[in-house]
Amino acid sequence: MAIPARSYANAVVLGVAGRLDQDNCDAFRADLMAHVERSAREGGVAILDLGGLEYVSSAGLRCFMLASRQAKAQHGRIFVAALQPMVAEIFEISHFNLVFQVFPTVREALAAASTEAALAFDKG
Repeated sequence: MAIPARSYANAVVLGVAGRLDQDNCDAFRADLMAHVERSAREGGVAILDLGGLEYVSSAGLRCFMLASRQAKAQHGRIFVAALQPMVAEIFEISHFNLVFQVFPTVREALAAASTEAALAFDKG
């Protein structure tokens, strides 16, 4: 599962869409980990744009947890943005909103990453 990525200064925005479950979790995790590793190595932030994510299973949550652990081990950061209501509820029930910094919009996550990232986003 290739994750579309857009770079803005020191931040990379990863678009996660559809359903994240047992069927596609391994491929998602492999791609996500590569982005997290690169971002941490470059001193940046990986931002998960979950605006298109309709559903996440426990297998999907495990992928997110493994990415969080990898980022922390490498002194990297992962932000989460634009959760749909159902996914936001799953994050709250599972306390993932305490594991990740969660932002209402991608723009707000970019602003938290750096002024340069927010300006790059605004320029389009």
